[in-house]
Amino acid sequence: MATAASEIPRIRLGRLPSLVPGLLIVSILSVVAAALGQAETLAFGRAIIEPLVLAIVAGMLARSVRGINARAEVGVRFAAKEVLEVAVFLLGATMDVPRLFASGPSLAAGIAGLVIVALSVGYGIGRAFGLPSKLAILVACGNAICGNSAIAAVAPVIGAEHDDVAASIALTAVLGVAVVLVLPLTIPLLGLSNYQYGVLAGLTVYAVPQVLAAAFAVSALSGQVATVVKLARVLMLGPVVTVFALRSHRAGASTLSLRRLVPWFVLGFMALAVLRSTGAIPDPLSDGAKRVAGWLMIAAMAALGLQVDVRSMRQVGARVTGAVAGSLAALLMLAVVLIRVIGIR
Repeated sequence: MATAASEIPRIRLGRLPSLVPGLLIVSILSVVAAALGQAETLAFGRAIIEPLVLAIVAGMLARSVRGINARAEVGVRFAAKEVLEVAVFLLGATMDVPRLFASGPSLAAGIAGLVIVALSVGYGIGRAFGLPSKLAILVACGNAICGNSAIAAVAPVIGAEHDDVAASIALTAVLGVAVVLVLPLTIPLLGLSNYQYGVLAGLTVYAVPQVLAAAFAVSALSGQVATVVKLARVLMLGPVVTVFALRSHRAGASTLSLRRLVPWFVLGFMALAVLRSTGAIPDPLSDGAKRVAGWLMIAAMAALGLQVDVRSMRQVGARVTGAVAGSLAALLMLAVVLIRVIGIR
């Protein structure tokens, strides 16, 4: 799987007709998910359930109700893999590395250390709950880095099963919404300042929209700090995916080469992040890349949902729920300890 994921997607012209049926279904589900997300924004001021999650649920429902036509399988698989890789690649153009250091080197180092520790602890908790190794990795990455995006980016590198990806994304998203609603209650309980709360939100909330909702609802300062800290966590995605690519390579018997060692989209993600940080990618292009990546990610999640057997999700649901909840609780405790240790005021 790591070998296949390492090659830049190439579409033979003769293959295009076979992709159309599946891509058409994926596109329809993507539009439905985006429309539902927009309806949430109009009704509540923000999307309570992200379009990424709505897309995967829509795909699962479509499969459960009507199944997948054999002619659509090729296009659905293409969207779940190649389209997803392109989306992760484009996310690099939205990164702004220098902003990480605006909050000081101690915080930057603390964030990196927290992600590493949270990955290890989360993986250990997942294994303790009896999860397979790859599913435990997905849960740990979703909690430690950036929820759905981290799970989606790591999955093709480690060769994760579709059911495992769907289960970890769905349950991580549900708890992510719960964190947004509950996290402000920690301010009086822990005696946090607005700056400290912003750091806590940036370290623990999964998706960027959820970070904004959890932090800006408290204060503008909390929102600004949370955004920077969240960016730092997202920046860890590239190195983490690279590490898992190296790990996957060592587990295989293929010949060593850079192309096979590190997935093309990880290299591209890092290259675009550097270009963005040096100003080579201007704001309009970065904004455009973000929009395109968002749409492609929604499409990939819809395709993923179309490949998921709901019965398999039910079989792992209780264990995954326990692992995600345990990993999240550990992340919250680690974040509070970090805030106290480095003396954030």
